Amino acid sequence: MVYIWNDPSDVPADFGPSVVTFGNFDGVHRGHQQVLSQLIRSARLSHAKAVAVTFDPHPAVIHRPEAAPELIMGLDDKLEALGELGLDAVLVVKYSLDLASLTAEEFVEQYLVDCLHASHVVIGHDARFGRGNSGDLDTMKALGEKFGFDVQVISEFGAEGYPLHDDDGTDRRCSSTWVREALQAGDVTTAASVLGRPHRMRGEVVHGAARGRALGFPTANLASNATGLIPADGIYAGWLVDQAGKRWPAAISVGSNPTFDGVSRQVEAHVIDRPKEAVEDFDLYGQTVIVEFVERLRGMVAYRGPEALVEQMRLDVAQAHQLLGGR
Repeated sequence: MVYIWNDPSDVPADFGPSVVTFGNFDGVHRGHQQVLSQLIRSARLSHAKAVAVTFDPHPAVIHRPEAAPELIMGLDDKLEALGELGLDAVLVVKYSLDLASLTAEEFVEQYLVDCLHASHVVIGHDARFGRGNSGDLDTMKALGEKFGFDVQVISEFGAEGYPLHDDDGTDRRCSSTWVREALQAGDVTTAASVLGRPHRMRGEVVHGAARGRALGFPTANLASNATGLIPADGIYAGWLVDQAGKRWPAAISVGSNPTFDGVSRQVEAHVIDRPKEAVEDFDLYGQTVIVEFVERLRGMVAYRGPEALVEQMRLDVAQAHQLLGGR
């Protein structure tokens, strides 16, 4: 079981020693996984606890909200992904201007030393921390000597040897930026390669315009406050995971329904192999579900009326069913 702490006061006084790393971990992509797997290995070898410190909200939301990046995943999904890696605990630190005002030494002393009793700190070679990002690797090594912890430097997955390539075939370092670029282009397969799993959104199923139901393709509509970055408009093959944890193959629509002059973007999932009973018996309204994007089938197109749209939807569902059948 992984412990989730939302405040330093939640950490037991006798907790530790621990092997610690810190970061935003948006997406918990393969680069993050490389760092965290090394952290867990070091913790096991030294009979210590493996701990990740992450921040909520993203620091950019506090410092430059107008330019803050869209988050790849919500906090719940991030904590779930971190927990699945085998960590012993995750400390979620509320990011604020007060936290940002701490010097590099104050941050390390308060959170890593006094709170988590770090015996080792695992960081990337380009890590920055403390007021004005004044702390770096050399700073951490000096603080390790002062406070009595070892510093382990780790390179992230990607350009250092793992064969992940961008569109022109060049090796590229795994990063949250790369995932965002791929999703914004609708390239969910590349996003999955960098993430190490399909991209997902999580949200409550709400009532929509019911056009899908009228056309014979009822959909589960995610609420507008659903978490997870919305990929580019289009039709995708993927999965819907209901509140009970059952996975259903789905054809997923992202867009504003241009055939019907829609305005707001919506994420709707049509469950392909839903129960044979009446549609009304398969009720997802009010449930919090997960929608996973596996492959983009096509872009969003405005059709000349419902008949042409229904024909295309039949083709989309058949293609999604065939693609997902072997997965």
